[in-house]
Amino acid sequence: MINPTEVNSLIRLLDDPDGEIFEHVHQKLLSFGTEAIDYLESAWEQAFDPIQQERIANLVHEIQFGIVKKDLQLWHQSGAFDLLQGVLIINRYQYPDLDEQKVINQVEAIKRDIWIQMMNDASPAEQVKLINHVFYNIYGFSGNTTNHRDPQNSYISQVLETKKGSQTSLAIIYSIIAQKLDIPVYGVNLPQHFILAYLDETLQSEFEGGILFYINAFNKGFIFGRRDVDMFLKQLNLKFDKQFYEPCSNTEIIKRVLRNLISAYEHLGSAEKVGELNELLGIVDRPSPL
Repeated sequence: MINPTEVNSLIRLLDDPDGEIFEHVHQKLLSFGTEAIDYLESAWEQAFDPIQQERIANLVHEIQFGIVKKDLQLWHQSGAFDLLQGVLIINRYQYPDLDEQKVINQVEAIKRDIWIQMMNDASPAEQVKLINHVFYNIYGFSGNTTNHRDPQNSYISQVLETKKGSQTSLAIIYSIIAQKLDIPVYGVNLPQHFILAYLDETLQSEFEGGILFYINAFNKGFIFGRRDVDMFLKQLNLKFDKQFYEPCSNTEIIKRVLRNLISAYEHLGSAEKVGELNELLGIVDRPSPL
């Protein structure tokens, strides 16, 4: 436990004009980690000096960003099994105080509404038709076509609130819900597009990697085939590459989310955010020990 008197005394020294004193105080407060946040936020509300306010705000962000880095590293090194956990960590970068249980509950509610109507003997196409009906017609999710460069399109909490998102974020939510229903729908890292594949594991060896069809989550769950992917790649003048057709790892999906955010913040001219998100990208770019 940290000593409240010590913490508050250190916070009062944050506006000290002596650079050495400031650096010492800064490092000491940083070492307290999350425990110092409540004290810092309380001091920020009471501070009248803009320099002190800015230094407090920066320090809170530094502590929170450090936690995001640690959490992302742990997720990646532990095998990146839970995609929802991965996107929640990225969400924490912008929304550190968010009640994440709310996001989990929202996802569960959509899953439940699909599950209630799901027939046991439904074919893959029927399953997708039902997911599409609940996801797009009942819940009203759609691609954000008017402001596709908005970084909010990539934060899961915002996409669940506004029901608008990017290709990647809509596909992530769609695939998480499908997998919770034991429906084998996975992300495919297509250049300039992020799509989903419906996998039939029983056909894996004999039929195009076991993929029955593809789904475009940005276009209301539109179903299409391998030939459409061929034509799309031809338009881009890209040679055949297995990875453009097959499901990618959760790590690759998180990298895509981070690249989308980097691009969005570059467009807005937020150099600091671009730098920090590149740091996060660096964490998941390293090979996982597993």
